[in-house]
Amino acid sequence: MHIILQKLLNKRGIDDKQTLSVEEKVDYERWERILSGGDITVEKIAIFCKAQISLIEMQWKDMGNDTAKNERLIIAHTIYSSILKVITSPE
Repeated sequence: MHIILQKLLNKRGIDDKQTLSVEEKVDYERWERILSGGDITVEKIAIFCKAQISLIEMQWKDMGNDTAKNERLIIAHTIYSSILKVITSPE
């Protein structure tokens, strides 16, 4: 068990992951898989940023978004795009 997940469970008063619900176990296993995925590399950060930009752009298509959500999406898109530009730009 990853130490971060152990601390989270302890903070929530959970002594054993077997007491989690089915949905909680799915989330827990996903988090454990991510946290044990090895070192974080610049390439992994770029892949993550591209995925987030894609998700944000999909959310923009929802015409039911309120102004606050759209503003938040614009800010997030700008941040991820800026990080990606720093990674991909020449020195």
